Amino acid sequence: MIQHHPDNNMLLEYASGSLNWAHSLVVSAHLQLCPKCAAQLKLLNSIGGALLESAVPPANHTDDTESAFSRLMGRIDTNENVMDRVVVDAENPSPSREPVFSSLPPVVKKLMQRNPVLKWRRLSKGLREARLKTGQSRHEVAFHRIAPGNKVAEHDHRGKEITMVLYGSFSDADGVYSRGDFLVREPGEVHRPTATLDQECLCLSVVEAPVALTGFLGKLVNPFLSIKPQ
Repeated sequence: MIQHHPDNNMLLEYASGSLNWAHSLVVSAHLQLCPKCAAQLKLLNSIGGALLESAVPPANHTDDTESAFSRLMGRIDTNENVMDRVVVDAENPSPSREPVFSSLPPVVKKLMQRNPVLKWRRLSKGLREARLKTGQSRHEVAFHRIAPGNKVAEHDHRGKEITMVLYGSFSDADGVYSRGDFLVREPGEVHRPTATLDQECLCLSVVEAPVALTGFLGKLVNPFLSIKPQ
């Protein structure tokens, strides 16, 4: 059962279309797995629609039935500035054949169609990252895979980090996070994710600034050295 959700302010920004592209991607993925937040979004849309009808004269009213999700999917599908087209060849099969990618939310599957060849790099023992092309440079969007039982190096945040669990689960000092759970870390918050012993964990992460590793490992390696245009 999903225990961790985006707050109402973020859902309202998403519903209104004012939430930035990278954060909208993760919120959309969460909504596709979370009936509770999907119902809350529907309520927010209904309230917004009622307010719009009362504020706009009928003669000038424009019927816009497109949901925030539909707009996001359309942006992935058609906007050349958002995604670079990539051709897959026989020597680079789709990563979706791996178990961790077997049940992704539709919006993440759509994103992977534009990133069919994932380039994994080892950040530390048991932790790998594959950055995703999204056509924007404000945020880094990436998959992170944590090996079973592995502890990610403790780190602080210099900017907002949003993480959603896609497969498996991990824990930190504040709780346990399983498939569909949505976690926001603000600057100054420190945590050390640890995957469960029985299976690896796959997360979709969005960061707006490099993290700062704490402790001994902080002197050796920083997983997010820079955010580059994707």
